[in-house]
Amino acid sequence: LPDFPHELVVDSKSRFAYVAHYGIESIHHSGDMGGCSVFVIDLEKGEHVRTLNTWPFYRIHGLGMDEQDRLYAMSEGNNTLLIFDDPENSDEADRAVPSGGYKTHLFALTRDGETAFGINLLSHTVTLIKPQDPTFTPIAVYPGRKPEGNRFSADEKTLFVANRIDNSIVAIDVETLKVTHTAATGEDPTRIYLDPNDRLIVTNYGESSLALFDQQLNSLGSIELEYRPVALGFHPDGKRAFVTFVGDKMGVLDLDSQKIVRYFDTLDTPDVVVFLPSIK
Repeated sequence: LPDFPHELVVDSKSRFAYVAHYGIESIHHSGDMGGCSVFVIDLEKGEHVRTLNTWPFYRIHGLGMDEQDRLYAMSEGNNTLLIFDDPENSDEADRAVPSGGYKTHLFALTRDGETAFGINLLSHTVTLIKPQDPTFTPIAVYPGRKPEGNRFSADEKTLFVANRIDNSIVAIDVETLKVTHTAATGEDPTRIYLDPNDRLIVTNYGESSLALFDQQLNSLGSIELEYRPVALGFHPDGKRAFVTFVGDKMGVLDLDSQKIVRYFDTLDTPDVVVFLPSIK
């Protein structure tokens, strides 16, 4: 792939992966406009087979797919959410809607694709978006300073958000758009995951640890790590998670013992983890 691909999602059949072309090294690098495309990877062939065009929208970062396999791609450079209704066959976006914030890095998407929340690093807001309704005006909520990590509860009634500057996690009621709970994390929390035991796991990028919470944001302790965590993904057996680290390695976390049981090498700066049980 061209330099600096970033987030990725996989369709419901594990046939195609879609990879955002951010096009610059990180959010801290200025100058170049960045990438304006999404790469389509045929997972059976192991090949980059097509490229979706997002021009004139740049720095494609957050990605999502709904239960209909519609693809959603966030242009951080233009604070715009692009929707591809049939990404398997069409190379052009069908709609574009504003995020309602600034430096929209990631977003949370409901399974039906009717509701999304933009996570806005620079405006320090979370914004309610209606991807299927281009007339809807986004509604902003203030969760804390520099929100980034996000995760819905299983019933999609609560959105959890991590605030990097405040070192906090908050719970937002999706219906009322009110912050209902808050808790302290470790330093610089960047991602939130819901594990098979319904625990929330937060990656503390600033202090090489994972913080665990129940869904009322009561602390369940923390896991100290050797390296700074970037992201993680779960094995379908519910017993293991694969954790990427700054540098060039990934670790296998035993969720019961809360220990890294082994490491293996990756290429430079691994990030998103997706487990593909149907790929040999």
